[in-house]
Amino acid sequence: MFGRAKTMRNLLFFRNPPCRLTHFFVLLVFRTSVPIPIAIGTIGIRTSGLPNMKDLAYLNKFFYKYRWRLIPGVLFVVISNIFMVLQGPVIRIAFDLVTENISTFQLFSGFKRQVMIYEIFGSSLLLFGILVLVLALIRGLFLFFMRQTIILMSRHIEYDLKNEIYHRYQELSLAFYRRHNTGDLMNRVTEDVTRVRMYLGPGVMYTINTVVLFIMVIYIMLTVNVRLAICSVLPLTILAVIIYYVNNIINFRSEKIQERLSILSSFVQENFSGIRVIKSYVREGFVRKSFAAESETYKVHSMALARVQAMFYPFMLLLVGLSNVITIYIGGVEVMKGNITSGNIAEFIVYLNMLTFPVIALGWVTSLVQRAAASQKRINEFLHQRPEIISPVVAKQNIKGLITFDNVSFIYPDTGIQALKNVSFTVEPGEMVAIIGRTGAGKSTIANLIMRMYDCTGGDLLIDGQSVKSVNLEGYRSQIGFVPQEVFLFSDTIANNIAFSADTLDMPKVEQAAKDAAVYANIMELEKGFETLIGERGITLSGGQKQRVSIARAIVKQPQILIFDDCLSAVDTKTEEEILNNLGRNMLGKTSILISHRISTIKNADKILVMDNGEIIEQGTHQYLMDKKGIYFELYEKQLLEEEENV
Repeated sequence: MFGRAKTMRNLLFFRNPPCRLTHFFVLLVFRTSVPIPIAIGTIGIRTSGLPNMKDLAYLNKFFYKYRWRLIPGVLFVVISNIFMVLQGPVIRIAFDLVTENISTFQLFSGFKRQVMIYEIFGSSLLLFGILVLVLALIRGLFLFFMRQTIILMSRHIEYDLKNEIYHRYQELSLAFYRRHNTGDLMNRVTEDVTRVRMYLGPGVMYTINTVVLFIMVIYIMLTVNVRLAICSVLPLTILAVIIYYVNNIINFRSEKIQERLSILSSFVQENFSGIRVIKSYVREGFVRKSFAAESETYKVHSMALARVQAMFYPFMLLLVGLSNVITIYIGGVEVMKGNITSGNIAEFIVYLNMLTFPVIALGWVTSLVQRAAASQKRINEFLHQRPEIISPVVAKQNIKGLITFDNVSFIYPDTGIQALKNVSFTVEPGEMVAIIGRTGAGKSTIANLIMRMYDCTGGDLLIDGQSVKSVNLEGYRSQIGFVPQEVFLFSDTIANNIAFSADTLDMPKVEQAAKDAAVYANIMELEKGFETLIGERGITLSGGQKQRVSIARAIVKQPQILIFDDCLSAVDTKTEEEILNNLGRNMLGKTSILISHRISTIKNADKILVMDNGEIIEQGTHQYLMDKKGIYFELYEKQLLEEEENV
């Protein structure tokens, strides 16, 4: 009867729900709340013991920058887990209430008090149900706040990191781009940054959440029953170790799949780009077999991954189920001994379900950190790389166009090939100087040195009497017009391509530049004129038209120095003559460097430099060099003979 009286008191405790519920909730909070020291600054920092984890230390400055998002995020993680853990004691009390009061309800069978007990019993269970729902809603609210702080922080860092990488790309010199292919550069600013962002967002969030939840849940479980806590958590510990190793296998095979997919994608892209050649040589069958072979390799790797996953997930569910079975068995034994109540078993099962996802997430988070460390290492290689070409901190100044090569020598840093050997010449302001020579003579190298894409390895290059290294680089290049040998046009309108060097689109200047480049008539023949979209790599224009649009882009800039690097090769002689006449009018009083392999292009230049094997072997006017009957004369005779044969 004493036990029945105790049960009645438990029921009557909930007779006045509002104040009793508040008291009960406060007790639960103080019982389950424990101090949880979290070293916010050490997330992703104190990882020197792990391979390559030190590379993630570069991200410390971003954690500090967005600390007022990270710190509230950590607090929201703690608060959300508190409300999650509180559901366990509520369910325990509700379960004990059910088991204890069924017999009490039956004891008063036939008495009027049974109705009162039923009402109290029903309202109490409803109260517990509402309490669990309220706790879940509050936890969901703080989970929302958690994601709005930590996940948004990762997006902000992603934005900053991408801009930092891109800014570094723009600072690095031309030699850097010769050493790295475009695909690798793109991959580091896209996929590698995405991997780092996954570590900064979900990785950090789930790591904090797992640590906080484990501390809270394990603490409560140990305070209830040490034996039951150890036995019930043991399968999850084994699961965590298995997940770690299996996840490494999954990641390794996933990386292999990504590599094969990348190869397959590159194969398809290359063959689509060269479809004209494939059809011309009737190689469709060969390409189809090659594609089938690449696809087979990709399928083999994919099947290997699928087999691992097919074995892993059922085994994972088996260990989770085993943990619940052990909890029920050991818990039942402890209930019979009187150490715990049946409600504690329900409480433990709730806790185990809470721990299941964090345990599963451990392997995933570990993988995120490892992959992020590898990606950040690749990113750091670029971010820590210093540009070879550094602009001095001086004011911008207007240049006159006096160019002096003083015993300039140059060796390409990547190949070790010596492109120039003690080259000396002077270009006066307003002078047109032409450079001619065989392929590999060093003509384009001179253009690159004038643009200061490289620094000479010997001698010095002077602009208006001072070393080009002492001139403000941005101000200097802004006064140079450069038409490269390999024309590149952006996927934009013709007008925007011509006006690329200007901040605003000035159509009268664009149209005049197009006329000077002898491409205006061709543009006006198009349906949309200057608003015509050129398309990828300028494929909607012919080779000569693309060259002339590139020339117009340089002319519209009204540069003080204009460099033509063999950019008239796809233009007929009549159009070439028109462009050069217009050029002479536009560049009056300005310096022009004209690089070509055709003598007809350069014969009217003020000075002609004949280059061979990195050296200037002849220089002078066209007539002077013809009278000299040297290398220049031989080139002229040879080209004249070729033209006669073509006719």
